[in-house]
Amino acid sequence: MDSVKLIWITPEAERVIAYCARVSNPKNQDNPNIAKLLHYCARHKHWSIFEMASMCVEINTTRAIATQILRHKSFSFQQFSLRYAEAEELTIPEIRRQDPTNRQNSIDDLDPALKEWWQQEVVELYDRIQSLYKTALEKGIAKECARGILPLSTAARLYMAGTIRSWIHYLQVRANPSSGTQKEHYDVACQIKDIFREQMPEIYRATLEDLEL
Repeated sequence: MDSVKLIWITPEAERVIAYCARVSNPKNQDNPNIAKLLHYCARHKHWSIFEMASMCVEINTTRAIATQILRHKSFSFQQFSLRYAEAEELTIPEIRRQDPTNRQNSIDDLDPALKEWWQQEVVELYDRIQSLYKTALEKGIAKECARGILPLSTAARLYMAGTIRSWIHYLQVRANPSSGTQKEHYDVACQIKDIFREQMPEIYRATLEDLEL
Protein backbone atom coordinates (compact mmCIF):
# COMPACT_ATOMS: atom_id res chain seq x y z
CA MET A 1 0.00 0.00 0.00
CA ASP A 2 1.47 3.36 -1.04
CA SER A 3 1.63 5.92 1.75
CA VAL A 4 2.25 9.64 2.14
CA LYS A 5 2.98 11.78 5.18
CA LEU A 6 3.66 15.44 5.76
CA ILE A 7 7.29 16.34 6.58
CA TRP A 8 6.97 20.11 6.85
CA ILE A 9 4.96 23.06 5.65
CA THR A 10 5.49 26.81 5.92
CA PRO A 11 4.00 27.75 9.31
CA GLU A 12 0.63 29.44 8.91
CA ALA A 13 0.97 29.01 5.16
CA GLU A 14 -2.37 30.60 4.25
CA ARG A 15 -1.73 33.64 6.45
CA VAL A 16 1.77 34.06 4.98
CA ILE A 17 0.42 33.94 1.42
CA ALA A 18 -2.30 36.49 2.22
CA TYR A 19 0.21 38.75 4.01
CA CYS A 20 2.49 38.75 0.96
CA ALA A 21 -0.45 39.30 -1.38
CA ARG A 22 -1.15 42.58 0.42
CA VAL A 23 2.38 43.88 -0.13
CA SER A 24 1.00 46.99 -1.84
CA ASN A 25 -1.37 47.68 1.05
CA PRO A 26 0.97 47.56 4.06
CA LYS A 27 -1.51 49.04 6.50
CA ASN A 28 -3.81 46.09 5.86
CA GLN A 29 -1.24 43.28 5.73
CA ASP A 30 -2.11 41.88 9.16
CA ASN A 31 -5.82 41.71 8.39
CA PRO A 32 -6.92 38.26 9.69
CA ASN A 33 -9.73 38.03 7.11
CA ILE A 34 -7.90 36.11 4.40
CA ALA A 35 -10.47 33.74 2.87
CA LYS A 36 -11.93 36.14 0.31
CA LEU A 37 -8.45 37.29 -0.72
CA LEU A 38 -7.21 33.74 -1.30
CA HIS A 39 -10.29 32.86 -3.34
CA TYR A 40 -9.92 36.08 -5.34
CA CYS A 41 -6.29 35.32 -6.17
CA ALA A 42 -7.15 31.79 -7.30
CA ARG A 43 -10.20 32.87 -9.30
CA HIS A 44 -8.23 35.52 -11.18
CA LYS A 45 -5.20 33.22 -11.64
CA HIS A 46 -2.79 35.29 -9.59
CA TRP A 47 -0.69 32.16 -9.16
CA SER A 48 2.61 33.80 -8.21
CA ILE A 49 1.35 34.66 -4.74
CA PHE A 50 1.00 30.94 -4.00
CA GLU A 51 4.78 30.64 -4.36
CA MET A 52 5.23 32.41 -1.01
CA ALA A 53 4.76 29.17 0.97
CA SER A 54 5.92 25.58 0.45
CA MET A 55 5.27 22.02 1.56
CA CYS A 56 7.27 18.78 1.68
CA VAL A 57 5.88 15.23 1.88
CA GLU A 58 7.37 11.77 2.18
CA ILE A 59 6.07 9.28 -0.40
CA ASN A 60 6.45 5.52 -0.11
CA THR A 61 5.65 3.86 -3.40
CA THR A 62 7.41 1.82 -6.12
CA ARG A 63 10.14 2.73 -8.57
CA ALA A 64 7.53 2.67 -11.36
CA ILE A 65 5.40 5.38 -9.74
CA ALA A 66 8.40 7.32 -8.43
CA THR A 67 9.57 7.70 -12.02
CA GLN A 68 6.25 9.32 -12.94
CA ILE A 69 6.37 11.63 -9.91
CA LEU A 70 9.92 12.76 -10.71
CA ARG A 71 8.69 14.16 -14.03
CA HIS A 72 7.14 17.09 -12.15
CA LYS A 73 10.16 19.33 -12.54
CA SER A 74 8.94 22.32 -10.53
CA PHE A 75 9.54 20.26 -7.37
CA SER A 76 12.73 19.31 -5.53
CA PHE A 77 13.30 15.63 -4.73
CA GLN A 78 15.40 13.36 -2.56
CA GLN A 79 15.03 9.63 -3.26
CA PHE A 80 16.16 6.43 -1.54
CA SER A 81 19.39 5.42 -3.27
CA LEU A 82 19.90 1.83 -4.37
CA ARG A 83 23.58 2.67 -4.91
CA TYR A 84 23.97 3.39 -1.19
CA ALA A 85 21.50 1.07 0.57
CA GLU A 86 20.06 -2.36 -0.07
CA ALA A 87 16.71 -2.68 -1.78
CA GLU A 88 13.67 -3.05 0.40
CA GLU A 89 10.55 -5.08 -0.34
CA LEU A 90 9.14 -5.96 -3.76
CA THR A 91 5.44 -5.35 -4.23
CA ILE A 92 3.41 -7.59 -6.51
CA PRO A 93 1.86 -5.22 -9.09
CA GLU A 94 -1.90 -5.10 -9.35
CA ILE A 95 -3.03 -6.10 -12.83
CA ARG A 96 -5.79 -4.61 -14.95
CA ARG A 97 -6.87 -5.02 -18.57
CA GLN A 98 -5.40 -2.73 -21.22
CA ASP A 99 -7.88 -0.11 -22.40
CA PRO A 100 -8.27 -0.78 -26.17
CA THR A 101 -8.93 2.91 -26.94
CA ASN A 102 -6.42 4.60 -24.61
CA ARG A 103 -2.85 3.32 -24.39
CA GLN A 104 -2.36 5.15 -21.07
CA ASN A 105 -5.36 3.63 -19.33
CA SER A 106 -6.33 0.29 -17.80
CA ILE A 107 -9.62 -1.31 -16.76
CA ASP A 108 -10.11 -3.35 -13.60
CA ASP A 109 -12.26 -6.21 -14.87
CA LEU A 110 -9.86 -9.14 -15.27
CA ASP A 111 -10.94 -12.66 -14.37
CA PRO A 112 -9.97 -13.67 -10.78
CA ALA A 113 -8.31 -16.81 -12.15
CA LEU A 114 -5.99 -14.66 -14.26
CA LYS A 115 -5.12 -12.55 -11.21
CA GLU A 116 -4.32 -15.67 -9.23
CA TRP A 117 -2.08 -16.95 -12.04
CA TRP A 118 -0.28 -13.61 -12.12
CA GLN A 119 0.31 -13.65 -8.37
CA GLN A 120 1.76 -17.14 -8.40
CA GLU A 121 4.08 -16.40 -11.33
CA VAL A 122 5.30 -13.11 -9.86
CA VAL A 123 5.96 -14.60 -6.42
CA GLU A 124 8.11 -17.29 -8.03
CA LEU A 125 9.97 -14.73 -10.15
CA TYR A 126 10.54 -12.36 -7.23
CA ASP A 127 11.87 -15.14 -5.01
CA ARG A 128 14.50 -15.83 -7.67
CA ILE A 129 15.35 -12.16 -8.17
CA GLN A 130 15.69 -11.47 -4.43
CA SER A 131 17.85 -14.54 -3.95
CA LEU A 132 20.14 -13.54 -6.83
CA TYR A 133 20.33 -9.94 -5.59
CA LYS A 134 21.30 -10.92 -2.04
CA THR A 135 23.83 -13.48 -3.29
CA ALA A 136 25.41 -10.87 -5.54
CA LEU A 137 25.86 -8.49 -2.60
CA GLU A 138 27.31 -11.28 -0.46
CA LYS A 139 29.87 -11.96 -3.20
CA GLY A 140 30.97 -8.33 -3.10
CA ILE A 141 29.17 -7.06 -6.19
CA ALA A 142 28.48 -3.34 -5.85
CA LYS A 143 24.93 -2.28 -5.03
CA GLU A 144 24.93 0.03 -8.05
CA CYS A 145 25.51 -3.00 -10.26
CA ALA A 146 23.28 -5.53 -8.49
CA ARG A 147 20.31 -3.15 -8.56
CA GLY A 148 20.13 -3.60 -12.34
CA ILE A 149 18.09 -6.79 -11.93
CA LEU A 150 15.50 -5.24 -9.61
CA PRO A 151 11.97 -4.77 -11.00
CA LEU A 152 10.02 -1.52 -11.14
CA SER A 153 7.91 -2.77 -8.23
CA THR A 154 10.85 -2.38 -5.84
CA ALA A 155 9.94 -0.12 -2.93
CA ALA A 156 10.93 3.53 -3.33
CA ARG A 157 10.87 6.30 -0.75
CA LEU A 158 11.23 9.92 -1.76
CA TYR A 159 10.76 13.42 -0.42
CA MET A 160 8.92 15.87 -2.64
CA ALA A 161 9.07 19.59 -1.85
CA GLY A 162 7.57 22.48 -3.73
CA THR A 163 5.68 25.73 -3.53
CA ILE A 164 1.95 25.73 -2.90
CA ARG A 165 1.55 26.89 -6.50
CA SER A 166 3.29 23.73 -7.70
CA TRP A 167 1.18 21.55 -5.43
CA ILE A 168 -2.04 23.11 -6.70
CA HIS A 169 -1.20 22.32 -10.30
CA TYR A 170 0.17 18.84 -9.49
CA LEU A 171 -3.04 17.92 -7.67
CA GLN A 172 -5.28 19.44 -10.34
CA VAL A 173 -3.77 16.92 -12.75
CA ARG A 174 -2.80 13.87 -10.70
CA ALA A 175 -5.68 13.84 -8.20
CA ASN A 176 -8.24 14.39 -10.93
CA PRO A 177 -10.28 11.21 -11.59
CA SER A 178 -10.78 12.20 -15.23
CA SER A 179 -7.11 12.90 -15.98
CA GLY A 180 -6.10 9.37 -16.97
CA THR A 181 -3.41 9.20 -14.28
CA GLN A 182 -2.32 5.65 -13.48
CA LYS A 183 -4.33 4.28 -10.55
CA GLU A 184 -1.34 3.85 -8.25
CA HIS A 185 -0.14 7.42 -8.89
CA TYR A 186 -3.69 8.74 -8.51
CA ASP A 187 -3.93 7.05 -5.10
CA VAL A 188 -0.70 8.76 -3.99
CA ALA A 189 -1.95 12.13 -5.24
CA CYS A 190 -5.24 11.71 -3.38
CA GLN A 191 -3.35 11.14 -0.12
CA ILE A 192 -1.38 14.34 -0.76
CA LYS A 193 -4.66 16.10 -1.53
CA ASP A 194 -5.98 15.05 1.89
CA ILE A 195 -2.90 16.55 3.57
CA PHE A 196 -3.30 19.73 1.51
CA ARG A 197 -6.98 20.02 2.54
CA GLU A 198 -6.12 19.61 6.22
CA GLN A 199 -3.24 22.09 6.17
CA MET A 200 -4.73 24.77 3.89
CA PRO A 201 -8.53 24.47 3.86
CA GLU A 202 -9.24 27.86 2.26
CA ILE A 203 -6.75 27.40 -0.57
CA TYR A 204 -8.10 23.89 -1.05
CA ARG A 205 -11.66 25.20 -1.37
CA ALA A 206 -10.49 27.88 -3.79
CA THR A 207 -8.48 25.60 -6.09
CA LEU A 208 -9.17 21.89 -5.62
CA GLU A 209 -12.63 21.33 -4.19
CA ASP A 210 -14.12 20.88 -7.66
CA LEU A 211 -12.17 17.62 -8.03
CA GLU A 212 -14.61 16.05 -5.58
CA LEU A 213 -17.69 16.88 -7.66
